[in-house]
Amino acid sequence: MEHTIVIFGASGDLTKRKLLPALYELFRKGRLPRDTRIVGFARSPFSHENWRDLLGEHVAQYTGTHFSGELWGQFAPNVFYHRGDVLDVDDVNRLGNYLRELEEGRPHVRMYYLSLSPEFYEPTVVHLGAAGMASEQEAPRRLVIEKPFGRALDSARRLNDKVHQVFSEGQIYRIDHYLGKETVSNVLVLRFANTIFEPLWNRRYVDHVQITAAEDLPVGRRAAFYESAGILRDMFQNHLLQLLTLTAMEPPSRVSADDIRDEKVKVLRAVRRLTAEDVAVQTVRGQYRRYRDEPNVPPGSEAATFGVVKLYVDNWRWQGVPFYLRSGKAMSCRTTQIVIQFREPPHMMFEGGPRRIHEANRLVLQIQPAEGIQIHFQTKVPDAGMKMRLTDLDFNFREKFAGEMPEAYERLLLDVMMGDPSLFARADEVELAWSIIDPIQAVWDAGGPPQLELYEAGGWGPPYSEDWMHRQGRTWFNVCPVLS
Repeated sequence: MEHTIVIFGASGDLTKRKLLPALYELFRKGRLPRDTRIVGFARSPFSHENWRDLLGEHVAQYTGTHFSGELWGQFAPNVFYHRGDVLDVDDVNRLGNYLRELEEGRPHVRMYYLSLSPEFYEPTVVHLGAAGMASEQEAPRRLVIEKPFGRALDSARRLNDKVHQVFSEGQIYRIDHYLGKETVSNVLVLRFANTIFEPLWNRRYVDHVQITAAEDLPVGRRAAFYESAGILRDMFQNHLLQLLTLTAMEPPSRVSADDIRDEKVKVLRAVRRLTAEDVAVQTVRGQYRRYRDEPNVPPGSEAATFGVVKLYVDNWRWQGVPFYLRSGKAMSCRTTQIVIQFREPPHMMFEGGPRRIHEANRLVLQIQPAEGIQIHFQTKVPDAGMKMRLTDLDFNFREKFAGEMPEAYERLLLDVMMGDPSLFARADEVELAWSIIDPIQAVWDAGGPPQLELYEAGGWGPPYSEDWMHRQGRTWFNVCPVLS
């Protein structure tokens, strides 16, 4: 069946940087379904030709050496533009008429991609319903919603209710680009396609888990967003909790969307909610020192650009094992990684052997940008008696597999077209994630404790974060990945 992709808010940055380059890459690789039509919808005045010319410049910029003028010439005729306002139901009706003309009466799978500010999600969905554009009487209709899905639990529930009045849950794809990364999917393969890891993946052998998403850039132009959102809403509610669920989930009986998402939901239900007293001692919040100099930031801003949250998963596998979630802006480097820190040996017979947790075995899953896996273990130093040293085995995706790693949006857009929601959040998953973050956000918004710690750009966050970890007998894994 043929496909039509409608991008609402098509004149925005996401379309130029991510969506159209990803669709072009799928076309270049021969993976885009044949005769797929792409329709941009926004208020800006463009003709089809103007729109194609503009997109051609951006696609060339963001795909680099992969761009071919000849291929773009084959791809561009299936890219169209229709001017309109999502807040005007008549404009959405006219879009529906235009799509029917474009599809020439043949049934098409339609994807509606909401590349919009969150305040426009609800009215757009309502107008799609009023125009009869959600009906699957002729062919599947799929709705893609970018994060953030809600601002808190109550707004997420309200948005779910409104969307469900028009689209069924099976039609809805809540997108988190982190889940489209090859190395995120590889977490499941590593755990469930190999017998050497799963027997150790529990409280008996694992001391703790660290999940870090660090960015080297400051907030910059996103300062206005950070003033209203902060690090918890931006990174923890979605990206970090998603990585936690994949790390902690039980093996699904099948590799199907429902089975995988059922197991992730079980993890979120088992996460112990923090009280105000817990937040004071189990979280760290920080702000890089120059943040208040950013445009549109008030002098006394308390917005957090760095955070640490210590969580427990109360089930048989993970009881008593802390999961440390950490994220920050203006950090030492850009990296997302999952660190499985194993326990010390129960008895150390070698003098000078590892007697602290950070010297014990460690498994590091590098999600980005140096995608790979490292296993850290003790070895004997040659010609030095029984002196030992922590060394590693290093697997790098880019070295072992030819070609570059695909962009996350390529995988996710193709999954929507194929009707596979495995890597997309379900309604109950989103609401459970907010139920974990909301109590923490409420305490932080009220001024803590914990107090806001300032830190210099280019490091690993506030010095207090290091001291806080040391008081628990543990050490952060502060290593920037080496890009090959």
